[in-house]
Amino acid sequence: MHDNVYVDKQQHIVDFAFNKDVVAVFPDMIRRSVPGYETIIPMTGLIAARHLGDEGTAYDLGCSLGASTLAILQQSKAAKIHVVGIDNSSAMIEEARQQITDSRASFECADLLSTPVQDAKVVVLNFVAQFLEPQERLALFTRLQAEMHPDGLLIVSEKVRNMDDTMQSVFDETHLNWKRANGYSDLEVSQKRQALENVMKVDTEEMQLQRFQEAGFNVAKQWFRCLNWASFLVYKRLPTS
Repeated sequence: MHDNVYVDKQQHIVDFAFNKDVVAVFPDMIRRSVPGYETIIPMTGLIAARHLGDEGTAYDLGCSLGASTLAILQQSKAAKIHVVGIDNSSAMIEEARQQITDSRASFECADLLSTPVQDAKVVVLNFVAQFLEPQERLALFTRLQAEMHPDGLLIVSEKVRNMDDTMQSVFDETHLNWKRANGYSDLEVSQKRQALENVMKVDTEEMQLQRFQEAGFNVAKQWFRCLNWASFLVYKRLPTS
């Protein structure tokens, strides 16, 4: 369904929320809003499936409609893997359950900040931590590191900001033009930006990498970057192959 959430002039812009209106148009919204999304999700599936191997559990935290969950399932023929999708939006979870019926997947409406991931070989947070309060992020990653399998892999994708103001301006303007090219009007762009202002707090790439280290992970590498969007592979210990 076409994203028209912000197409009409709104007298009062409320904070962005993953409600039923957003759920109905979410695939179109994120595809037209996040540069590189259509690369990051399939690659998440490939990387996670390879790391899981023949068996093991993956958690898709903040799973929304389960795009990353589905990507993992599509890239793995193993019968003994299990992918658990977690989201605190009941509307998202209800729709994900209807769309993804693979018996290797399950979905729970729960708070990812308190959801245990004991012995998980893979944990995915794609475009999620940016919506958490900044002071909650280190605690979350520290807990994930402690609970995950000794060979655990964390895949984190986020919007990031540049330390260089000039490049930040270049990237922001390019992103604006990209959204216009995808059919969004200036009114839609402006209203959505206002809605996100209080709920999405963006870190620099350097802050991301430092946080992974402080949380106890051994290796963290950025594998993808497009304008202000990046994805990281974060390992509990050095992979052997």
